[in-house]
Amino acid sequence: MLLCGEDLGMIPECVPEVMSALGILSLEIQRMPKEYGRLFADPLQYGYNSVCTTSTHDMNPLRAWWLEDRGLTQRYYNEMLGGEGDAPEQCEPWICRKIIERHLASPSMLVILPIQDWLALDSRVCYGGDPADERINVPANPRHHWDYRMHISLEQLLAETAFNAEVASLVKKSGRIELLCR
Repeated sequence: MLLCGEDLGMIPECVPEVMSALGILSLEIQRMPKEYGRLFADPLQYGYNSVCTTSTHDMNPLRAWWLEDRGLTQRYYNEMLGGEGDAPEQCEPWICRKIIERHLASPSMLVILPIQDWLALDSRVCYGGDPADERINVPANPRHHWDYRMHISLEQLLAETAFNAEVASLVKKSGRIELLCR
């Protein structure tokens, strides 16, 4: 069994050392940096003993996060994606692709991304409604627990050959497929 600790937010100072000693992987999320004073973490700087992800079940997936705070989105677009000028209003598929590529390039042992973020790579399979509807859980709302349901069936998803080829290409290009085959 491989353990991963949700070491996010305000945790006791000893937690990283204890997790390391016990061989428990840390959870790394770019928009929740562990270094004080940083706005975003750099996935290329994560340690090997970690799980890299774009969000958790208690956070908005990429497309909804993009809409949360225009100022923050603009900074992310300029500082993390190297974009010039105004950030696009929506988190377009090409933006999701850049973000996913950067996460896949992380040195983390595992990269586990929410299905909503993978589906956002292709406008044909992406959820067409309000991106906020893709959120799994809102802890502060007692009536919004684990509401997310994938909008297409697994059979439909399997039939999306262009989308599946793109995902396979991204994973293969990252070198992570070789790790799975060992």
